[in-house]
Amino acid sequence: MSYKIALNFEDGVTRFIECNEGELVADAAYRQRVNIPLDCRDGACGTCKCHAESGKYTLEDYIEDALSEEEAEQGQVLTCRMVPTSDCVVSVPVSSKVCKTVTETYPVELSAINRHSDTAISFSVKGEKLAKLHFLPGQYVNIKVPGSDETRAYSFSSLVSDANEVSFLIRVIPDGKMSGYMRDSAQVGEPLEISGPFGSFYLRDMNRRALFLAGGTGLAPFTAMLEKMQRDGLEYPVHLIYGVTNDIDLVEVDRLERLAAALPLFSFATCVASPESEHPTKGYVTQYIEAEHLCDGDVDIYLCGPPPMVDAVNHYFSEKGMTPASFHYEKFA
Repeated sequence: MSYKIALNFEDGVTRFIECNEGELVADAAYRQRVNIPLDCRDGACGTCKCHAESGKYTLEDYIEDALSEEEAEQGQVLTCRMVPTSDCVVSVPVSSKVCKTVTETYPVELSAINRHSDTAISFSVKGEKLAKLHFLPGQYVNIKVPGSDETRAYSFSSLVSDANEVSFLIRVIPDGKMSGYMRDSAQVGEPLEISGPFGSFYLRDMNRRALFLAGGTGLAPFTAMLEKMQRDGLEYPVHLIYGVTNDIDLVEVDRLERLAAALPLFSFATCVASPESEHPTKGYVTQYIEAEHLCDGDVDIYLCGPPPMVDAVNHYFSEKGMTPASFHYEKFA
C-alpha cells in the first residue's frame, strides 16, 4: 500500500509523491528527487518542519526543541518523523526551486470544445501522460498559447477521467491570445502543452458544511471539487451560489443539475446581476446567502471570481462581523 502526498511549496508549485506504508515523508521525497529541507534526519533540529494541512499520520520520536507540543497540535510536522496513514497534503515553507523539484509538463491534444457564448468556452484535452497527472481540485495549470512561448493559467473544471481526459472552463477576453485561439480557430486534435499543477486554492478535508461562491467562469474549480465529492462521497451539506453579469454568461447549469442529482447533500442557486436580465433571480451572490448557509460561522467558505466580486464578498462578511471556520478564495483577472 502507498499514499499520495501533495507537497505544496510557497511559490505555488505542487508536487505529488508516493509514500510507501511505514515510510517517512522525507525519505519518500528524497527517493523521488524532491530535496525538501533536511538536516539531522532524527527529529532533533526542526529544519524539516512543515504544516500538514490534511490527512492522517503518526510522528516517530523527536525532541521538543524541534517541535513543541503546541505546534504539533496545530498540525506542524517534522517530515523526517512523519509516517502517513492516508493521503496527505503538506505545506512546505520554501520554494520548489530550493527543493530542486521541477514542474511537470504534459503533451496533450484538444479533444473537445464547446463555445457556450461570446463570453465563455469549455474545452477538454487528453493524453496518455495525463494518467500520471495528480492535482488538488481547485488548482490550475499553465497552458502554452499555440505559436508562442506565452502561457495562460486555467483552473481544472474536472478530474482526470479514465480516458485520460481533463476539462477547463475559461472566460473569453477581448484580444486575449488563448481565449481568442479557442474562440476563433481551435480544432479538435490540435496539440497543446500544459504544465503544473499550481495554486493554494483547493478543497480541504471536509469536517463541516461548506458554502461555495462562484463568479462567472470562477465556477470551474467548483465543478472539479464536486466531481471529487461525487467520487469519494459527501457527508456534509454543500451549497453553491453561482453569479454572473449577464444571461449569456450563465453556463454549465445542466452540469450542476446532474451533480445535484448525484449528490443529495449538494444544492445550488444562480443569479444574474444585470437589471435587464430575464433570469428569475437577479442581483449579486451576497443577496442570496442565507443564515442556514453560514451555520453561525461553523462553515468553510470557498470563493472564486473576478477581483471586484471577491472584494465585495470580503466586504460583506466584514460588515456582518462573521468569521467562518475557514475562508479560501482566489481572484482571476
